[in-house]
Amino acid sequence: MTGKTTFQNLAVAGAAPAFSEPLHVGRPNIGNRARLMERIEAVIDSRWYSNNGPRVQEFEQEAARLLGVKHFIAMCNGTIALEIAIRALGFKGEVIVPSFTFIATPHSLQWQEITPVFCDIDPLTHNIDPVAAEKLITPRTTGIIGVHVWGRPCNITALEDLARRRNLGLLFDASHAFGCSSGGKMIGSFGQAEVFSFHATKFLNTFEGGAVATSDDDLAHRIRLMKNFGFAGYDNVIYPGTNGKMTEMSAVMGITGLESIGDFIAVNRRNYHQYAAELAGLPGIDINVFDESEKCNFQYLTLEVDESRAGICRDDIVSVLQAENILARRYFYPGCHNMEPYKSFFPNAHLILPETTKIAARILVLPTGTAVGEAGVSTICQIIRTAVANAPAVRNSLSAR
Repeated sequence: MTGKTTFQNLAVAGAAPAFSEPLHVGRPNIGNRARLMERIEAVIDSRWYSNNGPRVQEFEQEAARLLGVKHFIAMCNGTIALEIAIRALGFKGEVIVPSFTFIATPHSLQWQEITPVFCDIDPLTHNIDPVAAEKLITPRTTGIIGVHVWGRPCNITALEDLARRRNLGLLFDASHAFGCSSGGKMIGSFGQAEVFSFHATKFLNTFEGGAVATSDDDLAHRIRLMKNFGFAGYDNVIYPGTNGKMTEMSAVMGITGLESIGDFIAVNRRNYHQYAAELAGLPGIDINVFDESEKCNFQYLTLEVDESRAGICRDDIVSVLQAENILARRYFYPGCHNMEPYKSFFPNAHLILPETTKIAARILVLPTGTAVGEAGVSTICQIIRTAVANAPAVRNSLSAR
C-alpha cells in the first residue's frame, strides 16, 4: 500500500495506485498453515486421495456436529451438490428461484431440463420474496429454491409454510451462509436440504468443494449413492449417479478451516464494524446490516449505492476503486434473467423483477476477510469518501478516458 487515497490516477498517467498488489473480494481465508501442511503430507503418505477417505469422513462429521444436522455430504463443488440435491428431491417441470443469485443456481436446474422461474426479492434483505413466489406457482411447479444472500437467512418460516401449503419441495442454496443461524438454529437444518459451497472465495473453503446438509435419512442415502456413481458397495451399482466426490486434499483444507472459524469470524466482524463506522453518514452509501443476535460469518461486505443521494453511481465507484488496485465487485449483476440462455427464453422477465433490477444496479461488494487489515479498510473507506465528495470530478475523469 502506498498511502495514496484519491482517485487521481484515473486522470494522471502512471500514478501509483493505493495498493501495490491487487486487493480482491474473496481472497481465501487460510487457517493454521503448519497444521494444513502436516495434514497434506499425511494424505500424500497414506496414498488414499479420494473415494470417501478418512479425512472426508472427518470433515463431514465435524461439519454435521457444528450445524446440528444428521447428514453432511461433502462433494467436489457446490454446483454438483446443487444438481444432485435437485435430482434427489425429484424436482421437475418448473422450480421458483431468485434471479438475484449466482448463475449456478438456475443453471443447476436448466442443466437438468427443469425450467427456472425467476422470482423477485425483498428490497431490504435481498432474498427471495415469499409473497411474489406464491404468485408464480403453476400446475408445473414442483419446488422452490431460496438463497441466503450475503449469509442473511431467507424468510424461512414463510417459505416453509408456502411449501407445505402448496405441496412443494423446498431447497436452500446456503453458499454464503456457512456458520450462520436463523432463530438460533444453524443454517443447514432448514427445508428438505441445504447446499453449501466451499469454493476458494467462500468464508470456509476446501480449495474447491461443496456439500449437502439434511436430516432426512432417505434423502441422504440417495444423495450418497448419486455422488458416487450409484455404488452401494464393491461392484454393486444400484442407482444412477455421477462423480461428485470430494478429495482428501480438499477435506484437510476444510478441517483446518473449521479449526479457525472463530478467528475468521472475528476478523470479518472487526472489518464490518470498521467499514460501518468509517462510512457512516455518507449520503447514498448504505452498508448491509447483519442481525448480530444470530450467528453470522460477516463474509460479504456490501454497499448499496443510491446515485440520487450519493451523486455518483455504483459503477463509477467500482472504477475508482479498481484504479487503486481494489478489485471490488458488482453482485449479482445484471441478474440471472439478463444472462443466457434465460435472456432469450424470458425476454420480459424484468417486468416482474423490479426490485432485482434496482438492487443489481446498486450493490457493491468490498474486500474483507483475513487478507484485509485495519489500515486497508481505512484506505478503502477514504477513497470512497473522496469519490463521493468529488463526484462531478470523478464523472468528468471517467468520461474523458
